[in-house]
Amino acid sequence: MRWRPWLPNTRPRRSANPRRAHTFPDLVLRTDRLVLRELRESDAGDVVAGASDEVTQRWLPLPRPYTERHALLLINGLAPGTRATGRGLIRAVEHAGVFAGVLDLKRADWMARSVEIGYWAMPAVRGRGVTTEAVTALTRWVLHDFDFERVELRAAPGNRASQRVAVKAGFVAEGVARSAGTLRTGRTDLTVYSRIRSDP
Repeated sequence: MRWRPWLPNTRPRRSANPRRAHTFPDLVLRTDRLVLRELRESDAGDVVAGASDEVTQRWLPLPRPYTERHALLLINGLAPGTRATGRGLIRAVEHAGVFAGVLDLKRADWMARSVEIGYWAMPAVRGRGVTTEAVTALTRWVLHDFDFERVELRAAPGNRASQRVAVKAGFVAEGVARSAGTLRTGRTDLTVYSRIRSDP
């Protein structure tokens, strides 16, 4: 799979002041099939549909019902705020020009050069390798073009589809973090996966 950042210079600039906040660039990534881009207000309806899907609701602690107001808060508030504060980066996934899901980097630790990745996919693209391709592209970018050392991925033990994405994207299972996550039904363990820069 070929992937290419669509930004003049995606490599980070080292700050002379180590206390200065780092941020990810507002980039667009392209693979053979996908575009990873910023969320737009025109995506609100698709975000509502995807976040309201029963499978997505089962494995992510999202509001229920998930409304257009929630989608606009994500698009206009959480996404730009996450990037501006250096905590991460939220991208829409496009497949063949159609909204296919959301992908995010979160809990960025700029000193340790580590970050967590998360995602959800629209029902129409599940099982077609779209999420795996998106996760692989963003993970390779953050490890190799942006000089991070570790990307972590967490999935509830029962979420087999998410675990398959992790393995196909080259992540290695490390163990189970007990009661580390929250679902609508309550606390859950999370299987921890990681990919590091020296992995093949």
